[in-house]
Amino acid sequence: MNTDIRKQSFSEIIKGDTPVLVDFYADWCAPCRMMPPILKELKNRMGDEIHILKIDTEKNPDVAIRYQVRGIPTLILFRNGHVLWQQAGVMQASQLESIIRQKLA
Repeated sequence: MNTDIRKQSFSEIIKGDTPVLVDFYADWCAPCRMMPPILKELKNRMGDEIHILKIDTEKNPDVAIRYQVRGIPTLILFRNGHVLWQQAGVMQASQLESIIRQKLA
């Protein structure tokens, strides 16, 4: 079943059984601009095993505060509404895939 996650709220998306990697970013952040091709490669590697969501901290400060995002980019891995992993900084797709698979094992 392929639901359109754009029509769901953030809290609904992260409560799903499919893991969700959330990229907290801001347009003015230079390292954040390095993440889109990395996340695209990660999606190509993992396919439907994971959802990837980008959250602009400028437009959604309440969500960033709730998850204690202090630096950007920050990546948070959710499953069933729980934080499985969180880290600030740019990472390569291979590193991300390895961490995600380890956390989901």
